[in-house]
Amino acid sequence: MSQNRLQDFSMLDPIVSSNPFDFYALLHREAPVYKIPETGTYVITKYQDLKQVLKDYKSFSNDVKVADQSPFPGLHQSVLREGGGWEHVQTLQRTDPPKHDRYRALVDRVFSIRRVRAMIPHLENVVNDLIDKFIDNGECDFSKQFAMAMPGIIVAEQLGLEHNKVSTFKKWADAMLGASYSPTATAAEIRRDAKTELEAQKFLADVFEDRRVNPREDLISAMVNAYIDDERPLDINELQNVVRQLITGGFETTQSAINHGMWVLIRMPELVAQLRADTSLVKPFVEEVLRWESPVQFLMRQATRDVKISDTLIPAGALVMVGYGPANRDGEKFVCPHEFDLRRKNVGAHLAFGSGPHFCPGALLARQEMASSFEAIIRRMDNFQLLKPLPCPVHKFSMFFMPMHEFCIKFDKC
Repeated sequence: MSQNRLQDFSMLDPIVSSNPFDFYALLHREAPVYKIPETGTYVITKYQDLKQVLKDYKSFSNDVKVADQSPFPGLHQSVLREGGGWEHVQTLQRTDPPKHDRYRALVDRVFSIRRVRAMIPHLENVVNDLIDKFIDNGECDFSKQFAMAMPGIIVAEQLGLEHNKVSTFKKWADAMLGASYSPTATAAEIRRDAKTELEAQKFLADVFEDRRVNPREDLISAMVNAYIDDERPLDINELQNVVRQLITGGFETTQSAINHGMWVLIRMPELVAQLRADTSLVKPFVEEVLRWESPVQFLMRQATRDVKISDTLIPAGALVMVGYGPANRDGEKFVCPHEFDLRRKNVGAHLAFGSGPHFCPGALLARQEMASSFEAIIRRMDNFQLLKPLPCPVHKFSMFFMPMHEFCIKFDKC
């Protein structure tokens, strides 16, 4: 980018959103806490500031209804309600301790170290089965045929759902993360996504009822039959919202991370030989991918009191975007932050999975999914190239994530 002034950039510009790194560098120098002119939202960009905000949930609450930040507050909810669905309630990601602890305990039962380690052989089988389906063609729609399908199968299994419906779950996830999260959304887009989520809600309601009567060894059964403070089970609104977060988190973020890892290998082909020669580098490769192009660029908080960050006063009630993406490109924390460094010494300090009480519960699983994927990819394929040019912008517009429009590749079979 040629711009070098803050006013030359807009976070509502799809081009800037897709390639924000020059803007991040400028913000680090001139406006570490940036107020978006169009929305009045404050943006936290520096690593140490972000660590402070993420830990201080009493000053920066997670209890903020992101959907209400669209131009049509409540429209998504009203479509759900009028269609016989369930309005959103604040659970898990959208709660603060101690309320958050109750929901987190349920999810942590599934994503334990022991369970993830036990899953490794199955993860490897899923990865290789997916590769088997396209490797002889020498090309594939990588995003759909691998990056989406791989975590989609796993999250479906963890939820006790049928993994052969991954494309349906992906459609639901896209709608759940769709127009209501964008300040530029239209009413028609919000209604469209709400109707798709309503379809998901009705499917899940039937699953919840089945698990009450016929529990299985899966997360949905555990949640349906769990009690809050030994007093009551989760109600239908809570169940819908927790599973909504698990579906969206399991699909979009891991899919994006795998896509961007492959894009790194296409842009930096010398890394393929290095990884193949020393497979112990796959794990630091995964960590650097997560730092360099973090799948979650921002999430929301709301200030509960007046608080000063980097000499900027954030007033009580203000919406705050916590910037995982810009913090992971902070030169005060990471040397040469805009370079991809396979041997970066402090790469594990990145904040791609957050920090504090809301550290991503699926981080262990996501890391292993990525490691299993790239270990198999570099062993079985080589000479990765784009099958056709990427669109401009590369990513679908989002204030929070970096979802690629499409990603078709070609390669040689090893």
